[in-house]
Amino acid sequence: MKGLKKKRRIQVIAVAAVALALSTALIGYALRDGINFFRAPAQVAEAPPPPSEVFRLGGLVTEGSLQRGQGEEITFSVTDGAATIPVSYTGILPDLFGEGEGMVGTGRLIDGTFQATEILAKHDETYMPKEVIDALKEQGVYVEPDATPAQN
Repeated sequence: MKGLKKKRRIQVIAVAAVALALSTALIGYALRDGINFFRAPAQVAEAPPPPSEVFRLGGLVTEGSLQRGQGEEITFSVTDGAATIPVSYTGILPDLFGEGEGMVGTGRLIDGTFQATEILAKHDETYMPKEVIDALKEQGVYVEPDATPAQN
């Protein structure tokens, strides 16, 4: 009797482990297109990803680099202080997008140019994506925004 209970317990644990592994694999497979790794321009310049890899690139839009082409084609450069990556985007930019401002784009690196499919800009005067702040702090170029004065 004791041997049968022990055998049944081992079978239940084995089936549960297989079910857990299978469900984890299915969730990972379903999310494979939704997972985009963030990279700073210095990381992209140091170890360029393959053209098939979709990732997020973030930094500051380089002053004087914003150029509008025909139609909705826009080119600009993104920097983190250590490296600069050219970016090409076709579409309408967010209203708060501008030179010297923080941005994060999703896309691929093709022939040394980041081909963006989506561009996100900061939300207000002081907001910058956490990943961009972290990358700029690593390079030693991030400056904390001025604190708002205390009200009496």
